[in-house]
Amino acid sequence: MDENVLQHFRSDEAPLIDAVGGWIQQSQDEYRPVLTNFLNPRQVYIATTLAQRADVPVRFNGGYAHAEMQRALFYPDYYEPVAKDFELAVLRVDYPVKFATLHHSQILGTLLGAGIEREILGDILTDGTTWQVVTEAGMADYLTGQVDRIGRVKARLQLADFADLVHPLSEWTAEGATLSSLRLDNIVGTGFHLSRHRAKELIEAGHVRLNWAETQKPDYELDVADIVSVRGFGRIRLDEVGGRTKKDKIRVTLAVLQK
Repeated sequence: MDENVLQHFRSDEAPLIDAVGGWIQQSQDEYRPVLTNFLNPRQVYIATTLAQRADVPVRFNGGYAHAEMQRALFYPDYYEPVAKDFELAVLRVDYPVKFATLHHSQILGTLLGAGIEREILGDILTDGTTWQVVTEAGMADYLTGQVDRIGRVKARLQLADFADLVHPLSEWTAEGATLSSLRLDNIVGTGFHLSRHRAKELIEAGHVRLNWAETQKPDYELDVADIVSVRGFGRIRLDEVGGRTKKDKIRVTLAVLQK
């Protein structure tokens, strides 16, 4: 990928940019649709930006409207994508609802602990009692045969129908703010009304994840569509970075999901 493109993104995003460039090139060279694994919101933003730059159509699907994790489909102009092109499946977690309580982290941890890569898993959904996992259709049989418990709870994954997909309980709240910088500790402090010092402590203690990856860098600079998870508090998504105020503060829009 040329330097003119790379300068618009962070240096640690170069491998993803190269991967997206490869998918785009493959779609152009072979004149056919190219489907990716699941992408997080920041990755979706980058894929969208690069596809627009290359004038290659792209669509995203995570199984339902406003899904966080989505598969991308790059395709030529002649092609009209349909839902089945995204090769998605939804699995229901069967467990003793009356006698056990499950958590998102338990389910994700169990799947990752079984050797499942994060990129083949979509969103994990719940309405409070029912839990479901969106995944790649080609992995559904493997997953249903791989899991027999979630944490200490006996559980099974069963293939379900997208018509029965649950509606997530939690809703994001949009908040406008002005920031001195886009540092991770500043975003965490602003989003959850914590002191910069307290936010820094949480990050350095390993209680914060950025785009589902561990980070202990309070000074890491965030960008549009980054998602920050803070243990015990919830999540923050950086939705928009605007202009600057007269006092040289950065205008941003944050989406906050309280735990």
